[in-house]
Amino acid sequence: MPTYATAEEYLDYTGQSGPADIDRRLARASERVDELLAEAIYEVDDQEFALDPVLKKAMMQATCVQAAWTLAVGDEFGTASAFKDVSMGSVRLARVDSKDGTAPRYAQDAVSILLRAGFLIAVMTW
Repeated sequence: MPTYATAEEYLDYTGQSGPADIDRRLARASERVDELLAEAIYEVDDQEFALDPVLKKAMMQATCVQAAWTLAVGDEFGTASAFKDVSMGSVRLARVDSKDGTAPRYAQDAVSILLRAGFLIAVMTW
């Protein structure tokens, strides 16, 4: 499975250097983008990258924002959905309840990028 963004593209798109494990995080974010595009039909090259330049760019951008989002929320593997409240010292975090009681799996910006590119119709992120 391809990784849709490089560490350099992540830096260019987000304006921030990624952590030491950014390549692994981008690979994980690419998996989430694949999930979002599971029902989309598009042509790929022999390395499984999209041939459509609009989709290829959208996949790169969505991968960058998905990785940045998981870094920001500190929940790369979706474990936060198991907790309603988290406290560490004087810091207390409460997860926002969604309709089904789980934390979102996808960055809303990643969904928006793929929607604007025309490769998604709608995605419920709660």
